Amino acid sequence: MANLPKTEKLDLELNGSWLTVWFNSKENRNALSDQLTSELSETLAAVQDDRSVRGITLRGRHSIFCAGGDLKSFSASQGGGATHEAMATMNRGAGDLFDQIMGMPQVVIALVEGAAIAGGLGLMCCADVVAVTKDAKFSLTETMIGIPPAQIAPIIVARVGLPKARLLMLTGARFTGAETPEYNISDFVADDVAGLEAIEKQIQKGVLKCAPGAIGATKKILMATPHLDRDSQKDFAAEKFATALLSDEGKEGIASFVQKRKPNWAK
Repeated sequence: MANLPKTEKLDLELNGSWLTVWFNSKENRNALSDQLTSELSETLAAVQDDRSVRGITLRGRHSIFCAGGDLKSFSASQGGGATHEAMATMNRGAGDLFDQIMGMPQVVIALVEGAAIAGGLGLMCCADVVAVTKDAKFSLTETMIGIPPAQIAPIIVARVGLPKARLLMLTGARFTGAETPEYNISDFVADDVAGLEAIEKQIQKGVLKCAPGAIGATKKILMATPHLDRDSQKDFAAEKFATALLSDEGKEGIASFVQKRKPNWAK
């Protein structure tokens, strides 16, 4: 059973084997403040190795997903004589959080209503599955305020491709949820919040038929192989396959097929 941390900027709901993480920071529209990001990282770490938690949903309270970086904090740092090293370390920390989300062994869903702006859009793209409402608003606004979309750039490129990433990042383009399929930003578009939750239930239904260890291994292969040469890809995948096949989970899966029954993880 997951031992979840106490949080102030997140609402955590563990319903059976599924954890919902609500961003809850009304005063800054769920911006990625130091406290919110620290709590999110601590929460993810708490369930990283817990196979009883089969999936994670990221959502935003107050009818907004995430407004991006905490600009008031940025302003205070500029006025407070922050060093170049300190700012670089802060930005690197955001990249570490995004990697942590992408590296979770559980399936991660982002349900987006209201808006996902700048770093909030980047965080959304870290999820395995993204569903948005048709009227949600999106933009990569960093260059409009004099900074680059630094840590999210490679994540956006991986999601939409380099030509569309250039368009979005270099023009501050604004678009709605209904337009997200044009950019490959979302996997599903819903009419409203009820539609988002219906999509979530369908995704959960599929995930809970799959073995948690196999999902984790598959995610590792998906994330690692683009950075490996072909021989290393084959070696990496073969190692993950052999480990899974010889594990208790792999033995249960093959036995369930042979015996024509559901495996013990299927719900």
